[in-house]
Amino acid sequence: MSTWFRTSGRSCFVGGLASLLLIFRFEGSAAAEPPNVILLLADDFGYECVGANGGTSYATPHLDRLAKTGARFEHCYAQPLCTPTRVQLMTGQSNVRNYVRFGLLDPTQITFAQLLKNAGYSTGIFGKWQLENGLDGPKHFGFDEHCLWQLNRRPPRYANPGLEINGQQVDFSDGQYGPDIVQKYAIDFVERYREKPFFLYYPMMLTHGPYQPTPDSPDWDAKAVGEDVSQHDRHFGEMVCYLDRLVGQLVLRLDELHLRERTLILFVGDNGTASKLESKWNGQTVVGGKAKTTDNGTRVPLIVNWPGRVKSAVIRDLVDTTDFLPTICEATGAAVPASVPLDGRSFLPQSLEQTGNPRDWIYAWYAPNQGRRQDEPVEFARTEQYKLFRDGRFFQLDGRYGERMLKNEDLDPTSGEAKALLQRALDRYTQARPINLRNSTKP
Repeated sequence: MSTWFRTSGRSCFVGGLASLLLIFRFEGSAAAEPPNVILLLADDFGYECVGANGGTSYATPHLDRLAKTGARFEHCYAQPLCTPTRVQLMTGQSNVRNYVRFGLLDPTQITFAQLLKNAGYSTGIFGKWQLENGLDGPKHFGFDEHCLWQLNRRPPRYANPGLEINGQQVDFSDGQYGPDIVQKYAIDFVERYREKPFFLYYPMMLTHGPYQPTPDSPDWDAKAVGEDVSQHDRHFGEMVCYLDRLVGQLVLRLDELHLRERTLILFVGDNGTASKLESKWNGQTVVGGKAKTTDNGTRVPLIVNWPGRVKSAVIRDLVDTTDFLPTICEATGAAVPASVPLDGRSFLPQSLEQTGNPRDWIYAWYAPNQGRRQDEPVEFARTEQYKLFRDGRFFQLDGRYGERMLKNEDLDPTSGEAKALLQRALDRYTQARPINLRNSTKP
């Protein structure tokens, strides 16, 4: 696909992705070598939680600084639940094509780690797995190293956790905090591979419940055993602050290693904030909507930071979690096999102040319990202002987490045109579900 972009104050027309990558590589000092890539994925962390997005309930100074010095996207949408998002993020494909059931990544899938490894990158994953495939699962999907929770068991994740580290189960009992252990391994990975391009995928355990004290909390208990499943909402804000502090520590270490200008950082949430949690955002209260297809269940923060390349900007283009694989591959030059039916498109050009190929709509296929209860999938397509479900329900969205259903008699030329556009989007996916995955519980 041909692309318009700007470089050195002039407009150029380039035929295709390969030519675009060629110019990226040779325009400017930061493009002389492939960049390192760090993808941070926050767990159960909606758009309204970040101060730079208008959130006022929690202190997020390090994320705010990344947003201020980089590109902040206002309309990034994930699947409403963790595994569906992680499958999309890692494969660049809509769940309609490859989602099997909750907690599993189909072992036949190709991930961004495999593509970057093939391009010469060192690859590591640190944080939360929840994708099965045994102790060798991370290696199978392209990761050289890992320190993970919920790889092949589900022990505590916070105080005195159980983790899987490079294929070995390791239990901690001396007052350690799971996110700190993972952070240590992530930073060690960066330090050891600083002389060559690396890909660090960091699906953070925070801020998923149960809401527990952090080491910064007044009631932190270093002797805690197991996880108190009761929800202490007062600790959620402390967990947000701790997540933010971990991000700040990682960025500081990159600065100390003189890696910042060589490193593309992407920060995103995996779904909306957990239900019933109330957060203040732009003068209103937003109730978390995790597992719902509403904005409070799907709208997530997206920050892109790359000193010297990505300038301070607020971008309103639509982004979907299928877009991360093509974005990362475009930034690094990693090739995507023609056999992979990508649904995502790169948002790197917009991050670099170029026109790119913005989305007109986002499509979602959501059936998290597929393979267990054989849920009927919920399908919809959406723009910033409108959302159309496969069953014909049509909503207008106000951008402030509100929506109202429109009947045919309510349509004006603008909404009618939007509904027609979204119907065409849905029609494109009518037969997209592979036959072997229809009514199947196994990959």
